Amino acid sequence: MTKPASSPTLSRQLGLLSLTATGICSMIGASIYIVPIMIQRNVPGIGPYVLPAFLLAAVPALLAAFAYASLSSAMPQAGGSYVFASRGLHPYLGFVASFSQWFGLTIVIGVICYVIVPFFRDIANALDWINAAQWLETGWVRLTLALVLLWTFVGINMRGLAFYERTLIPLMVLMFVLGAIVIVAGFYFNHADFVAALAAKENRAFSISSVATFDWSTFLSAGAVLFASFIGFDSIAQAGGEAKNPEKMLPRAIALAVLIVGCFYFVFTAAVYHAIPWQYIAEEASKKDISAPGLFSILLSPQWGVVILIGATIALVNDLPAMLLSVSRLLFAWAEDGIFPKTLADIDPNTHTPKRALLLSGGMATIGILGSHFASDFFLGIDIMVTSMLVNFLLMCITLLTLPKRNPAIAQRIKVLALPVLRRTLAWAGIGCLVAFLGIHVWKDLQASVGAWYFHSTYVWLLVMGVASLIYVRRRPLIDND
Repeated sequence: MTKPASSPTLSRQLGLLSLTATGICSMIGASIYIVPIMIQRNVPGIGPYVLPAFLLAAVPALLAAFAYASLSSAMPQAGGSYVFASRGLHPYLGFVASFSQWFGLTIVIGVICYVIVPFFRDIANALDWINAAQWLETGWVRLTLALVLLWTFVGINMRGLAFYERTLIPLMVLMFVLGAIVIVAGFYFNHADFVAALAAKENRAFSISSVATFDWSTFLSAGAVLFASFIGFDSIAQAGGEAKNPEKMLPRAIALAVLIVGCFYFVFTAAVYHAIPWQYIAEEASKKDISAPGLFSILLSPQWGVVILIGATIALVNDLPAMLLSVSRLLFAWAEDGIFPKTLADIDPNTHTPKRALLLSGGMATIGILGSHFASDFFLGIDIMVTSMLVNFLLMCITLLTLPKRNPAIAQRIKVLALPVLRRTLAWAGIGCLVAFLGIHVWKDLQASVGAWYFHSTYVWLLVMGVASLIYVRRRPLIDND
């Protein structure tokens, strides 16, 4: 379904910096301050092998990024993964997989907005603003602030790409600058310094005595958990309709985002474990939730502790504009193809943004906030997102194999790697890795002890796929007759 030539369209304004920032800000959140630490509880026994597990997690992420980069060079359109799979594999698979991705991401946007408020509370506590901290603990205050935060960023995205860039890039720079404080402090101090500070501040003796043995099943499980840290670079492909010189810029931005984020995660985690013994982290994580700001508060002054908390908060906030851009462009692409009502593909003539798609995505994220508030479950939406993204990454690698037969004209436009045999080899490698990671993720979910079936993310994901199938079947005759 195409629009008349006179209709306003998306504007190609995003350069390499903005596209790369979109990917980086979608990938790095407050999890960098939590996941490399709490993995000691999520995967007991990983011990000192967190860094090698990060390297393992990077392998399928790099292979998936290669598939996205290749396909985006041939199909630089809004909608990214949906467009790639629908043109290179099958329209049904492209839609249902991207629908589960959209559902998971919009719910996670709501979850992020809801969990940001406790970071504000922790900052207030660190500054001894006790009344403000207690106020932020109030249920209705937390809910209201989460909604205000969400719709503020929906409004920012609706104002156009120029305003989006002026918001996103400073947030990214500030996130890296404040994150560098943890890195510098981590490599400045060592385990002996930490043990001494623990004794001085908490009057607690700690002996570094336990050792860990390497176990392959534990190592692979940790890699599957840490793989979630690399989810988000696909947002660059979703913005394909707004990229300058997209055939070149999109693959470069995807490569830069994955490499920068991978290096940042690795160096950040190495700094944490250089300063703080993994034995202490594992012991504390088994008893309570801990994070980098809490651990470094033992080593640093209260003022620096506040700065690190602010860094974690900004890392979480900068997820929002990039993720909203990504999910709204998926809606836009579906509407362009007639799967959703065509009004969702309308572009505002002044801002060149799909405002209706942004509003609907914001509405879905609102449900994520309300669900977090009333059900007190933050993690189900995140697990659904991980399942959805693993399936999408897998489909992208498969599409790279099927595209030459299904759409040879499009396949000839691929700009990444000139040798088709090399592309096929990397695609098969990606399929193998992603099937393994998806299998581990599903197995861990189904083995988890939960209160009801709907707390298993796999079952909820299958339910969402069923809803998407019904939508597709209902709309397909309208598409065929258009």
